[in-house]
Amino acid sequence: MIVAFLLFEGITALDVVGPYEVLTLLPGADVRFVADEAGPKTTEDGALQLVAKYALDEVREPDIIVIPGGVGTRAVMQDEAILAWLRNAHETARWTTSVCTGSLVLGAAGLLDGLRATSHWYFLDRLREFGAEPTAQRVVEEGRIVTAAGVSSGIDMALALAAREAGPDVAQAIQLAIEYDPQPPFDSGSPSKAPGHVLELVSKGVEAQEPAAG
Repeated sequence: MIVAFLLFEGITALDVVGPYEVLTLLPGADVRFVADEAGPKTTEDGALQLVAKYALDEVREPDIIVIPGGVGTRAVMQDEAILAWLRNAHETARWTTSVCTGSLVLGAAGLLDGLRATSHWYFLDRLREFGAEPTAQRVVEEGRIVTAAGVSSGIDMALALAAREAGPDVAQAIQLAIEYDPQPPFDSGSPSKAPGHVLELVSKGVEAQEPAAG
């Protein structure tokens, strides 16, 4: 079972690493990092590099596709070679998934028209541009397409996918193996829960990046 993670410049690290830690533990999983060209891709903060071992044309028919988000998604949304690969790969994939603003890439590829989908809360309404119905759910499954909300939700999405592929016992075993038992010190992980001044602080930070963001 080939699991293809798309990498690109300006990627959010946890969008990739979170679901990777889950899906790499699936029985029979062959995880492959793919990109327009094989080689390192730098995260949005410039501090970390993830390496794509494969070019897109080397992984044409993955069983599971994971499209992460990050400030680099704007460029990806305009990259017809990547979008064409995504469309073609989706035709035979069992699951096509996204994390955070990766859903905007799915939208740009024309895969979300008429479907419910989610994304990072700041960019959620942008899904309407692609004919999708935005929903604030953490994980949204629509047929073979699964979208996850912001960053950390990729872990939840991957666990849900693991249950679909290998059953709930295996998914729970993976959850236990990575000790995914969230107990955050603050209850401010969504805009509906965060104090107003915290929401404003984060919004200003995203706005400062938005010209380069997806």
